Amino acid sequence: MNSTPASQYTWAGRFSEPVSDLVKRYTASVAFDQRLWRHDMLGSLAHARMLARQGILSAQDLADIERGMEIIRLEIENGQFQWSMDLEDVHFNLEKRLTALVGDAGKKLHTGRSRNDQVATDLRLYLRDGIDDILRLLGAFQRALLALAKREAATPMPGFTHLQVAQPVTFGHHLLAYFEMFLRDGERFIDCRRRVNRLPLGAAALAGTSYPIDRAFVAAELGFEAVCENSLDAVSDRDFAIEFCAACSLFMTHVSRLSEELVLWMHPRVGFVRLADRFCTGSSIMPQKKNPDVPELARGKTGRVHGDLLALLTLMKAQPLAYNKDNQEDKEPVFDALDTVTDTLRIFADMLADGIHVRADAMQEALQQGFATATDLADYLAKKGVPFRDAHAVVGAAVKAAEQKGVALPELSLAELQAFSPRIENDVFAALTVEGSLAARNHTGGTAPAQVAAALLHARKRLETLLVSVSA
Repeated sequence: MNSTPASQYTWAGRFSEPVSDLVKRYTASVAFDQRLWRHDMLGSLAHARMLARQGILSAQDLADIERGMEIIRLEIENGQFQWSMDLEDVHFNLEKRLTALVGDAGKKLHTGRSRNDQVATDLRLYLRDGIDDILRLLGAFQRALLALAKREAATPMPGFTHLQVAQPVTFGHHLLAYFEMFLRDGERFIDCRRRVNRLPLGAAALAGTSYPIDRAFVAAELGFEAVCENSLDAVSDRDFAIEFCAACSLFMTHVSRLSEELVLWMHPRVGFVRLADRFCTGSSIMPQKKNPDVPELARGKTGRVHGDLLALLTLMKAQPLAYNKDNQEDKEPVFDALDTVTDTLRIFADMLADGIHVRADAMQEALQQGFATATDLADYLAKKGVPFRDAHAVVGAAVKAAEQKGVALPELSLAELQAFSPRIENDVFAALTVEGSLAARNHTGGTAPAQVAAALLHARKRLETLLVSVSA
């Protein structure tokens, strides 16, 4: 088995047996954690400034470190940096290059810290930026959703329970249900960000450091709201990553519900919407096909993000304090969840903006099936003094008769309806129209077009308030 000399590693002083190439490949993380480079550099520079401020590093050492870091930044951005698996991870790769550039100053940078608190800091910085990106994208997505809901605020469609026609609603009202889900998602990401935004650096390996460090200074330099209060917890905690993946999982669950409805609505037997061609693909064998690939794939990617959450929960289950090598496996689920959510938000914002054509005629036609205003007849009778349970039974019998006759409830004659209850009068037909049914639900949260218009205004204010709180 091939091996790498132990002397190549910064921790090699304790070891005499070389590291095998298989172990090297198995334990290396640089292939995926190199995306943390920018945040690693930010953390290192803040740490170096603190060390210099505390008199632990000289001013010249700090200047050399800053100069070397700038060279490395340019090398990475220009694609000239040579990443090495032999150096295990992003931290050692950057440290090795810094030392090659500035000598002993690079070797001094790690004074008073460990990779344990270093990587925890990097991941928190990375995730904080990722949450900010998600919240900006979520804002654009929600604005597109509200714009579509506004255009269709008064468009009647069947509301469903058990996938059976239940009662009339408007398409705008239906979309506003998703607004509520996604607004809660935004609140969850904001709440998660508060717990992400705490500084672990200074905890060192697990017990803190003997150097006179100033953690509050580093926290302020990096924009953290607070420091992690316990050194053991600081290096071993991954609750923030789990919480982030949980928020991503709920968001994707909501996306999957919307996706499922888009797939159903696009089905020729339903035909409520048409998706723009750029969100669909065809078949390799059936030339007539137009497949709703984007919503279908979003359903599938939901399971992927749920898997990221489960991976992290399993990773942390029964881990003793403090840091364990297991935690190297925390990054890929976080990266995958973040990438999936951000891509989904970009695509769905575009699709909602101008990629969905609503077919109001098909929705109206569907409302003629399934006796959508049957509950309105029961409410009509209850308002006439019939106990609701008795009214329910009366309407059930009327529906059965209409079904046998092959007509809708409003198509029964007054005499036929009165055979079921003498309380029914000629004004019943206004209550049995779709328009009457919608208008009757004129209360906060109801589907009356006037209420939907008011809800849209309120929704936009709530969204902007949320987004202002993010920027603040």
